[in-house]
Amino acid sequence: MKYLIAGLGNIGAEYANTRHNIGFTVLDALAQDRKTGFEIDRHAYLAKARVKGRQLVMIKPTTYMNLSGKAIRYWLDKEKIPIENMLVIFDELDLDTGVLRMRAKGSGGTHNGMNHIIETLGRNDFARLRIGIGKDFARGFQVDYVLGQWTKAEEKIMLEKIPTAVEMINSFVFTGAQRTMNQFNKKG
Repeated sequence: MKYLIAGLGNIGAEYANTRHNIGFTVLDALAQDRKTGFEIDRHAYLAKARVKGRQLVMIKPTTYMNLSGKAIRYWLDKEKIPIENMLVIFDELDLDTGVLRMRAKGSGGTHNGMNHIIETLGRNDFARLRIGIGKDFARGFQVDYVLGQWTKAEEKIMLEKIPTAVEMINSFVFTGAQRTMNQFNKKG
């Protein structure tokens, strides 16, 4: 069985360690856990790993956040992965910093990357791991906040939560979205 695990973010040094790139950060931790690394490929940085009979196809789209659907569709099609075996990891303003929530489906809300994926695929019934970044910004400064660097306090929280995010991804692969939601969403 194959699984597409997509972490959303923006390529380029200016976006490294920003709130909007938490999807990339979590995928880097997953790749490290699986003792593999990323190489540039079509529309994404790509890493693959085998785990107990399952193949993980991990991508960090190079299309920039707002065109993430292009990379997702390409890799779903190329690897012949059914949508129920896809998990998208992204930052979520509507959750407090460090809160991890898996959902089996839903809208993209105010997240342009998720909205592009939904629009490109023509459906919203795929798993996603939402990672809270909070919304500690003044009105009109959402873009600056999302593309901003973590504060020291936020970074400490996120470093503690990344291993749990990796556990949630592994749980999704082996037990599915519903069981993962039941096990982890209560924890906060």
